[in-house]
Amino acid sequence: MADATSPGTISRLAQKTTGVKISLLNRVLRWLINLFTALVGLTLLYSWATLVFGLFPFTRAWSERLNQAIFSFLGELGQGILKAIPGLLVVVFIVVLARYITRFLHFVFGRIERGELHLSWFDRETASTTRKILSFLVWLLAVAMIYPYLPGADTEAFKGLSVMVGLMVSLGASSVVGQFASGLILIYAKSLKQGEYVQIGEVEGTVIHIGLFATKIHTNLREEISIPNSVLVGQSVKNYSRLASDGGVITQVGVTIGYDTPWRQVEAMLIEAANKTPGVRAIPQARVYQTALSDFYVEYFLRIAVDEPRRRLEILSDLHATIQDVFNTYGVQIMSPHYRGDPPEAKIIAPEQWSPAPAGQTAPPSGSTQ
Repeated sequence: MADATSPGTISRLAQKTTGVKISLLNRVLRWLINLFTALVGLTLLYSWATLVFGLFPFTRAWSERLNQAIFSFLGELGQGILKAIPGLLVVVFIVVLARYITRFLHFVFGRIERGELHLSWFDRETASTTRKILSFLVWLLAVAMIYPYLPGADTEAFKGLSVMVGLMVSLGASSVVGQFASGLILIYAKSLKQGEYVQIGEVEGTVIHIGLFATKIHTNLREEISIPNSVLVGQSVKNYSRLASDGGVITQVGVTIGYDTPWRQVEAMLIEAANKTPGVRAIPQARVYQTALSDFYVEYFLRIAVDEPRRRLEILSDLHATIQDVFNTYGVQIMSPHYRGDPPEAKIIAPEQWSPAPAGQTAPPSGSTQ
């Protein structure tokens, strides 16, 4: 495969770019030539009609009126152009000023975004959004200042058009304004950041993009889910990445065991299962909590810490499998919560039966009974 930086590739790209520019220039020149030809044709047609009408006494008055009309039109057009020149100069000045202000904003906030400029009172992660908002406000103010200086801005037609456009925007932009405000709340409240692993409602995945109107999440199933910001603001967000650097992501697994099994044995087995599971942090150590003494069983919760939030589901799956192996090894059956009575034989699986076909042969954990 050819290198993208090779001289041949660069030459082909340059030729392609040059061809596009030439094609665009040709279309513009063709349009200008057609416009000039049409104007010349209309001028000749008008002159011919004026000359023909002037040859006959009956239509000579029409010829004079045509001449007066064209001269009057050209005079009004010239006066209009002369009157519009000062306003157009003000428009050009406002546009140039707005352009340089936005370029200055791009320069300053671009340096903040790249980490080249540090301000104690400003967050680097909001630099891109702040730059876009300020640039939009600058151009919005520029348009508002330009409007009175546009030719025909004081005419009734122009005023009616502006009222109609304003009415259409006010009727159709209510939901857009709500989405925009919700996006600002998310960005400046810093509840989410790009690259963090979060759970929003039933959606769990990595934040790819936080826009002013929607937030995009990539799940572990290779799905891209777009959540409107107005919906996102009204839901609780579990952020697994925000505190992961200070001791991993804390998560827990619940299991219910009958009262006939000593609680000290259950806690020891759960700790052993946590220590045997890859991905579970040794520090902080796994801990077991008894959260309820129910009618038929005790509720135990094993609290662990994992390093990588994106592997949380995978690590929990491995931990569930290890807990079943450890409980089977020590002959403790997991019957609850649908416990009805003591069975004639313990509901456990012998180690030699842990991998029947079509499962692979997996060695039982150390300390298992044969």
